[in-house]
Amino acid sequence: MRSPSKRMKAMREAALKLGAVPLPVLDAVKALKGLEAGLPANIKRAKFDQSVEIAIRLGVDPKQADQIVRGSMVFPHGIGKSKRVLVFCQGANVEVANNAGAAFVGGKDLADQIKGGWLDFDVAIATPDMMGVVGPLGKVLGPRGLMPSPRAGTVTNDIATAVKEYKAGKVEFRVDAAGIVHCVVGKLSFGEQQLAENVEAFLKHIVAIKPNTSKGIYVRSIYLTATMMPSIAISA
Repeated sequence: MRSPSKRMKAMREAALKLGAVPLPVLDAVKALKGLEAGLPANIKRAKFDQSVEIAIRLGVDPKQADQIVRGSMVFPHGIGKSKRVLVFCQGANVEVANNAGAAFVGGKDLADQIKGGWLDFDVAIATPDMMGVVGPLGKVLGPRGLMPSPRAGTVTNDIATAVKEYKAGKVEFRVDAAGIVHCVVGKLSFGEQQLAENVEAFLKHIVAIKPNTSKGIYVRSIYLTATMMPSIAISA
């Protein structure tokens, strides 16, 4: 087994000094950003802008269909990444999709490319009248989280809005088998207030979509982390 790197050891030691007491959102953001800034001079810094992710353990049973927590949202300050959007559409919607900034627009031609193994895009959107073409792609797109869905807002007649939202960083999320929701909330280079507002917006959204069948404590724990950092507990 590979031993932890000097960087990770330093990060863990810094995190331990913070203690196990959950922090308010803004304080947690400040602590996370401080972990990188506080590394000893002999420890290498990350050479890329790390993604910041939130993990929320919920009091739901994902095995029950009526307790699955999922959805999508656009954050107040985006997530620091513009997505490559593919749109399945036809007729006048082709021009609409192109004008909105879609990277790829088409129909059966795109479906055939995907069947052949091409997946060089981040989000797939489709108009309802194209689902006959898109449906057979479920086995390819579904496991990768790319299958257009009415619930996620990626099967829609409002192509312009959908494309613009996803290009701006709209994200989708779904509770996993362990009852945890993971979601990217920005980049480490974001300002403290920007990250805090993104986190607070996501927490508010998660509470708003609480399943009616969920009993007891709904939000059980919240952690904030970055790509190459340990996590910081947030007070619920």
